[in-house]
Amino acid sequence: MFEQGGRPYIVAELSGNHNGDLDRALALVDAVAEAGAHAVKLQTYTADTLTVNVDDPRFRLSSGHDLWGGQHLYELYSKAHTPWEWHEVIFARAREHGLTAFSSPFDPTAVDLLEKLDAPLYKIASSELVDLPLIRLVASTGKPLIISTGMATLTEIGAAVDAAREAGCTDLCLLACTASYPAPPQESNLRRIPVLAQAFGVPVGLSDHTHGIGAPIAAVALGASVVEKHVTLARADGGVDSAFSLEPAELAALVVESERAWLALGGTRVGPTEHEREGLRFRRSLHVVADVKAGDVVTEANVRSIRPAGGLAPDAIGVVLGRTFTRDAAVGTPLAWDLV
Repeated sequence: MFEQGGRPYIVAELSGNHNGDLDRALALVDAVAEAGAHAVKLQTYTADTLTVNVDDPRFRLSSGHDLWGGQHLYELYSKAHTPWEWHEVIFARAREHGLTAFSSPFDPTAVDLLEKLDAPLYKIASSELVDLPLIRLVASTGKPLIISTGMATLTEIGAAVDAAREAGCTDLCLLACTASYPAPPQESNLRRIPVLAQAFGVPVGLSDHTHGIGAPIAAVALGASVVEKHVTLARADGGVDSAFSLEPAELAALVVESERAWLALGGTRVGPTEHEREGLRFRRSLHVVADVKAGDVVTEANVRSIRPAGGLAPDAIGVVLGRTFTRDAAVGTPLAWDLV
């Protein structure tokens, strides 16, 4: 489905930015479609499939976390999850727009639900990369699989890739990812994209949690063929992920500029392009710049390097100065060797 360095495939992650409102979730899908993205992605879990309702320091985010400091995991996931009964409605709305709709399952019951909805592909979230049984289950569906690699070592990524392949996955894509929310640009390490592609022989994209679209554009230049960004209708509305999510106009800019960046990569050929042919006509060359007669001496007053091309190369000026004209020539005449 994907190829390294291929045309950028833009995935809009809804996550919990529906703010518990189905109508807002559907409006987000509409906005994603209008922005020109290619796919919309959900996360399929409940608080009970991710954790247990235990209020212990181990089950709380650190107090210094930028967005969710001190929050109890169970309460956070209860607020952020997408109700399972919404999935069919959201998938249907996405398909009406021609969007690919898929999700990240977090346990076998989520895979069961998504299979019933005929999800065309799956994504494994960064924290689930170490859940090899889940990866094997998803891979056994035969659907394309995207695995996010936030926090993972090469050894852990290798184990996940092996598990997917052994379970039957033949269409695999990895996403470079910095699993912090928001992520500092200096920790994006985008130069790992070609390293991961070479190490595992699969296409590599970017799951990005930085602000703006600068990091994804740079990733495209390094070969990323998939870009995933969280989206929201408006950051000012709040929401669990809104602080690092793109608004619709920014998503539209990402679609346009990532495509432009990909087109601009071109090839490795050095030399004039087809659209530069006209420009070649207007390179400088030596021309007669004042009417002259046969026998006149060539001086800087009657011969100069000007546009367009057609005369001797500008560097020939040192050779022709002091010579004499062999015939009359009007201003604008290209200088040629038989003229001096």
